[in-house]
Amino acid sequence: MTDTQPNNPLHGITLEQIVTQLEAHYGWDELGRKISIRCFTHDPSVKSSLKFLRKTPWAREKVEALYILTQQSVYKR
Repeated sequence: MTDTQPNNPLHGITLEQIVTQLEAHYGWDELGRKISIRCFTHDPSVKSSLKFLRKTPWAREKVEALYILTQQSVYKR
């Protein structure tokens, strides 16, 4: 099978990888300031965040957008 999404920056990356990398880069406090959702601001964990983000498309879109912006800024350095 050929790669059907060569221009999709999220292709091949799991939501767990996204949350883990964002938490490692920003930390929970800063992540909660950047995206004000309860799973980042009150007793945050990767597991609780994944549970919420999988059920909440608008929040997942914000997290994915932040991940893309973060990756773009990291690669520009």
